[in-house]
Amino acid sequence: MRKFLGAFALLAAGTLQAAIPATPVMTVYEFNGPLEVPYFNISDLSRAGTLTQGTSLIPCLPIRDGKPLTDRSGTPYVGFEIVVDPRQASRASTEVFKRAVAARKALKVKNHHCPASVRHVIGIRDLYALEKAPSFDPPRASGGRAESGVSELDRLVRAFHASSDCEGANVKLTGRRPALKRAWDDFIRDHADLGSPTTLARAMHLDYVMRTAIYEGHLGRGCNAYGACERNIIALSIRNRAVGQCRKNQGCSFPGDFQGAASSVSQYNIWDEYLTQISGLTSCFLRPDLASDDRYVKLQAMYAQSQPDVERILFGDDADLGEVFPENSLADLTAMRHYYHAPAMGKCFPNHDRVEYMSGAVARKGDDFALIANTRIQVGAKSGDGYTFQEFRFEEASDRDLVRIEDNYPGFLVDARKVSLRAPGSCPAYGIPSGCRSGTVGRYRKTPNWLNDGKPLGIICRLSDRGESCRGGGATTTVEVGGVCDKEMRPVAGVR
Repeated sequence: MRKFLGAFALLAAGTLQAAIPATPVMTVYEFNGPLEVPYFNISDLSRAGTLTQGTSLIPCLPIRDGKPLTDRSGTPYVGFEIVVDPRQASRASTEVFKRAVAARKALKVKNHHCPASVRHVIGIRDLYALEKAPSFDPPRASGGRAESGVSELDRLVRAFHASSDCEGANVKLTGRRPALKRAWDDFIRDHADLGSPTTLARAMHLDYVMRTAIYEGHLGRGCNAYGACERNIIALSIRNRAVGQCRKNQGCSFPGDFQGAASSVSQYNIWDEYLTQISGLTSCFLRPDLASDDRYVKLQAMYAQSQPDVERILFGDDADLGEVFPENSLADLTAMRHYYHAPAMGKCFPNHDRVEYMSGAVARKGDDFALIANTRIQVGAKSGDGYTFQEFRFEEASDRDLVRIEDNYPGFLVDARKVSLRAPGSCPAYGIPSGCRSGTVGRYRKTPNWLNDGKPLGIICRLSDRGESCRGGGATTTVEVGGVCDKEMRPVAGVR
């Protein structure tokens, strides 16, 4: 990487004017796609090899006969220099990635042309500008107080997290989902002294559901009542996908297959290959020696808060459901298998004119070319075979999207073939029905086609509230999550 970064640094620091942002660090990513993604020889676009999902790289535009290399529609192929290869990654790769991201953000260049040494290209549509670094648990340390657990299943889950089997599942960055399954199989095989096969299997199912409930929910809510209720609802959705209705297309292989229903990538995208590399979803976060690490302290507290309720949801009876979710119809509770998380859904900006998402396009200014990829732009006036444009940037605040328009490519024209000027599709405020709007609207979100097929539920939980910091006293309270107008989470019953 030193040689590649050096070429761009010289361009920025030399006599040529540095006017535009350098290309960002980008990541090979296709949701639930094949592990290996092909790249090609620059000379004839013949297949040259593969990159693994999660590979981070620095892209550039190869110039041939004075023009960037694109397909017939104008979508560019890009040269690349690898930052982190997941097949060879280690704990040190986390800092390598962070330094590269920071360096690229600070760099200004004249254009995005490749150095002459670049010999391979990849399709830009396989790349996204994602800034989360590879995640590894800290090295195991001595000490730490092991929690005894509040039930037999809880004790077994904690024993697994503290075992070498769990640790081995996260040594490599790739293949963590199947590695976690193998780790549990090994733990169950080698620890028959800890419980019956049925009990050990139940502990495995509980561990998977707890992982999904924690990471599928809003981590920032910590142990507050809404966040804990959210986790219980996610666990309930998994329970209902494995009890009473067990469908292979939802990950369930047999009645009671909570593990399969909880870790189906098509249903819970957090189990995707790349997302397991950055999230810690498959980590051993209950390790006793991590109890002094702030991040793990919070995860352990969230687990401890929700585990008793989740165990009752999975393995209890109707009376248990009634106690965890008071004041709710049992028929509604057992029919709830879907929910809509509005803030995490597709972003849209109907109050801003001529805003378009560019998966990959080339912009030109004389003989200089720039890569415009994985970003939104506000399209300006047409000029020849291109359009003027500005970058359309936004940040997600707690209740709104904070928009800013930046003129980062003055004088450049984006390829007109990549501009549609189509009117935006349906995009309700907060992803909720129009009758719910009140006050100033802060964000708009797309909605899935199934959302109106079922019955929206407001689910009430009775639980302890320890606050976002997870340091509160844990006073018992009731909280409602969902309903037609909830801007955060909307459970739905009866969707098939």
